[in-house]
Amino acid sequence: MSMTDKISIAIDGPSAAGKSTIARRIAQKYHYIYIDTGAMYRCVAYYMLAHQIDLQDEKAVSAKLDQLDIRLTNDGKVFLNGEEVTSVIREDAISLAASTVSAYPEVRAFLVEMQQSMSQGGGVVLDGRDIGTVVLPKAELKIYQIASPEARAMRRYQENMRRQLPADFQTILKEIEQRDYQDTHRATSPLRKAEDARVLDTSEMSIEEVVDRVSGWVDEILERGKHQ
Repeated sequence: MSMTDKISIAIDGPSAAGKSTIARRIAQKYHYIYIDTGAMYRCVAYYMLAHQIDLQDEKAVSAKLDQLDIRLTNDGKVFLNGEEVTSVIREDAISLAASTVSAYPEVRAFLVEMQQSMSQGGGVVLDGRDIGTVVLPKAELKIYQIASPEARAMRRYQENMRRQLPADFQTILKEIEQRDYQDTHRATSPLRKAEDARVLDTSEMSIEEVVDRVSGWVDEILERGKHQ
């Protein structure tokens, strides 16, 4: 690693493991840019649903990609073709649709290229399913963040309640299990741990405890970089 105070951080893991919460907190703490890759896939899904494109029709979905202009702001807002979609893309139906479109090689290639160009120069935190394995294979810190399906369903349930979105624990648990299956069994960039990733099971941890653990790893790498 070169002498730098800006490293790249890749956080992978299953749906609703709290990756984006941790990624945001770490980005704020170190004044890094948070690139919300999940929001980018959700934007694709949202656009296709809004334009009545059949999500099962891979060719039709791929043909529309050049219509998409996705912008992420430093304060966490998401814009699609100039329209703010920050909240609407978080609905559970969009989550499931995002899992469908993210299995398509052309969709992934389109967004991976966008993510890599946003990440040049370091000082970035990305979270998703294939950041450490595909998007940023040379990231200085790779984390594989997991939690039990029940813990993840409870977090999503509580989040939905806070956001006044529809919330039924059993439905959310089923959707999470279905999403896990889709993410780990797809042909293109399935969810898997990078060989050099540090595993972090957050089932029994508070957000503060997770932030502390990750900060310790970041500080250790930055300190090491100073002495090289």
